[in-house]
Amino acid sequence: MRKLVLSIALLVVGQVLLAQGLNSADYHTHRESLQNSFLKFQNEKKGRVAFLGGSITFNPGWRDSVCNYLQQKFPETDFDFIAAGIPSMGSTPGAFRFERDVLKNGPVDLLFEEAAVNDDTNGRTADEIIRGIEGIVRRARKANPACDVIMMHFVDPGKMEDYRSGNIPEVIRLHEQVAGHYKVSSINLAKEVTERIDAGEFEWEKDFVDLHPSPFGQGIYARSIIRFLEDAFSRDFTGKQVATHDFPEPLDASCYDNGVLILPNPPKPVKGWTLVENWQPENGKDTRPNYVDVPMLVGEYPGKIIKFAFEGNAVGIAVAAGPDAGIIEYSIDDQPWQKQDLFTRWSKSLYLPWYFTLESGLKNRKHMLQIRTTAERNPESTGNKCVIRYFYFNKK
Repeated sequence: MRKLVLSIALLVVGQVLLAQGLNSADYHTHRESLQNSFLKFQNEKKGRVAFLGGSITFNPGWRDSVCNYLQQKFPETDFDFIAAGIPSMGSTPGAFRFERDVLKNGPVDLLFEEAAVNDDTNGRTADEIIRGIEGIVRRARKANPACDVIMMHFVDPGKMEDYRSGNIPEVIRLHEQVAGHYKVSSINLAKEVTERIDAGEFEWEKDFVDLHPSPFGQGIYARSIIRFLEDAFSRDFTGKQVATHDFPEPLDASCYDNGVLILPNPPKPVKGWTLVENWQPENGKDTRPNYVDVPMLVGEYPGKIIKFAFEGNAVGIAVAAGPDAGIIEYSIDDQPWQKQDLFTRWSKSLYLPWYFTLESGLKNRKHMLQIRTTAERNPESTGNKCVIRYFYFNKK
């Protein structure tokens, strides 16, 4: 009931704004239509809709409103709504957790994807951004070649500054490059919110509040997304059939389009590393769902090596990067050891789920990853721990 009340409240905000100010449709790019999902929902009376993203997708608000809209638009349809938003996650984690979190009930008919905020604030490189977001699109359409995808770009202060300087934020430019390549439609909420504020319709600090929108801000998002859907579904699909989308060669041959998560369960004990079956922080700091009371491989004794064999072109570790996160060294195929600091700028306050891609663009063959902890630590860290939730790799 609470979600329904919130959703109705958000839509009321949207309806008020529909009658004034800028036109949301000006910030929508319709490439391929939503013909496939419309026909699936309308004719087969079944549909699976997934929402993949970070905290803005995880938090209640626009997503609930979109679910309610779809159920009202197709009242006889049995929907399976997949809420796959996890705070702090961008396109790289999204690509590697896609099978676990998005495809857990089977192929998806309509995918809402957002990663522009986290890809930017998490400091992902241009190569990582392309490889991650392209991997998500390709993975969705490998599972269901008829899957419709909508890419959304949410707002943060950095993007507002870029637009006000006459620039397109790099992360949006990169995401749009992938969207154009696959004819994926997109909704530029970052630009829409910026221009609505600049037009005097509302204020950032007072009304929208921050990049995790207030209920008012969630209503702005919901209104625009639903307007996009209304325009997409208003087309004449008479005589049309569900059809396979074009599937071009990848922009980046090393994109993460077949990511795999592996539990850190060594076949036999490894000296200096402990498999904790139901791991919890010893210092009482917060964690995130799926990163507490689960198996974790913990190393904190300098020089002790753990090995992971894989076959593919990329490899990394998903860790709980908390206040005691250390600095590791790693080596691929006995190459020179490299360092990776596991402490993030958010690690002081919680054990943050973080995906460290240690190597990508490898030759597609068998490899061996070695990891060892070190006596070094970030000046702000209180320890030398490496707490591994998953190994991950991209098999081709």
